[in-house]
Amino acid sequence: MQPAPAPSQIQPPSDEVMFKDVSRSTLNGFLGLAIHILVVPAIFLATFVLYAAGGLGVALGILLQIFIAILWFVMFNSYLVINPNEGAALQFFGKYAGTVDEEGFHFLINPLYEKQKISLRIRNFESTKLKVNDVNANPIEIAAVVVWKVVDTAEALFEVDNYHDYVQIQSEAALRAMATKYPYDIIEDKDVGGIALSSHQEVIAQELQLSVEDRLKRAGIQVLEARISHLAYSQEIAQAMLRRQQASAVVAARSEIVKGAVGMVELALEQLSAKNIIELDEDKKASMVSNLLVVLCSETDTTPIVNTGTLYQ
Repeated sequence: MQPAPAPSQIQPPSDEVMFKDVSRSTLNGFLGLAIHILVVPAIFLATFVLYAAGGLGVALGILLQIFIAILWFVMFNSYLVINPNEGAALQFFGKYAGTVDEEGFHFLINPLYEKQKISLRIRNFESTKLKVNDVNANPIEIAAVVVWKVVDTAEALFEVDNYHDYVQIQSEAALRAMATKYPYDIIEDKDVGGIALSSHQEVIAQELQLSVEDRLKRAGIQVLEARISHLAYSQEIAQAMLRRQQASAVVAARSEIVKGAVGMVELALEQLSAKNIIELDEDKKASMVSNLLVVLCSETDTTPIVNTGTLYQ
């Protein structure tokens, strides 16, 4: 029994693809139609010349007529119509023989080709709402829209089993992986200055597009755009996180109010001192500062009390 290979000896799956689009030349469909209608029956009629020879010529004429008759019906499989933004992969008894992606009416030289058409038009896919944990382990709901198209017919048909399912599963896998790398919002101190899912939509969209395209390139698919279409906290923590965001907003607002109030008090004291309106000792300055801060920072209107005596009463 051989020992299991060490982790460093395990080779990752190769990104090399076995199938790539190979252009297959064809005849103009109308030229092929002319050959089909005129030339083959002409050859069929020419076999009657063999009958005139008699003997072995009659047998050869009959065999040739049978062969031409079979070829006549088989040639109906040579016609191929390619619509705009469409491609057709050709197979000859299970072997890939080439791709026809030029729109128009075509006639295949080999009538035994098996034709498999595929659309090259732009498509879009919206993932289901996935429940994942962000980098702070907060459960969130997230979904994305992916705009994509097939650019290599052979890869899409022969490298993966079902390229539609492949797009869906790999897009959701990329979305899950990206959602676990970033926080939903900048709330934690360690997240300050970083990227958040809710506030850096363009950066997140660009990274998601590159991640999805990297997963789908093996299937001959190009991703034109990938963007988050739904983002929210899960129901079990939505209320708690809403209160937390409200508390953070209140703290931030209070901080701005205090900064403004301190500036106004400082300006008032400087102007009183510069204009020699009144001289205040340290106790009276502290009292004035306290009163002004209460007035400026209070959430409700304050009721002034008029002092009709001296400052020291």
